Amino acid sequence: MSTRSDPVTRRAALVLGSGLLLASGVFASDLPASAQTAPQPMRIGIIGAGNIGSTIGGLWAKAGHEVMLSSRHPEELKGLVEGLGPKAKAGTPAEAIAFGDVVLVAVPYKAYPQLARDYAGALQGKVVIDAGNATQARDGEVYDEVRADGIAAVSAKYLNGARIVRAFNAANYKIFARNAGRGGERMAIPMAGDDPQALATAAQLVRDSGFDPVVVGPLAKADTFAMGSPGFGLDLDAEDLRARLGVAR
Repeated sequence: MSTRSDPVTRRAALVLGSGLLLASGVFASDLPASAQTAPQPMRIGIIGAGNIGSTIGGLWAKAGHEVMLSSRHPEELKGLVEGLGPKAKAGTPAEAIAFGDVVLVAVPYKAYPQLARDYAGALQGKVVIDAGNATQARDGEVYDEVRADGIAAVSAKYLNGARIVRAFNAANYKIFARNAGRGGERMAIPMAGDDPQALATAAQLVRDSGFDPVVVGPLAKADTFAMGSPGFGLDLDAEDLRARLGVAR
């Protein structure tokens, strides 16, 4: 029997208690270090190899996870993945989805309809960390959908069947690169999703990349920290971010 999904299965078991804490509004990042689960390596497929994909992927590779950044022309990523170290490799989007226990979507939002057409079946049941933002100048009709319906609903439409967690979308990649693993109180990353196990897995990956997770609520709450909202672009620690977004501790 294949053991392809064993890493994420083990992780899910290890963080089950963490997932319950998340659901009840108590965050594992608030626990003493001795009570937190030791990181377990995962395989992460990254759709896109731009600023967000390469920045967050590099942090995960540094933390010991295996990452595959993707492009329709993966040979062009050779220099990038070599710079990220031995835990990083390149592939096509289809290869990255198949490779990953978890998938990070980090492409321009206008690409989501094509992503759905090409890979909807492959993404079914996957934990998908959705880091996309919609901008008027770049994303055209999809931006109009987001403006009308909210980014949570539009992501759910195009990533239908995936276990979506919105995260790593609420700031510029330069802010992530500058603040990852900083001393003192860590920068907090707002997250939203409907699947408790997916949230627990994504929260651990937020910690592994050098930040603190703050679960804002179900996927619909992702609109509170989408680009253009008052919750976007905040460089705050977990306590201050919860206060700003009105999240109960």
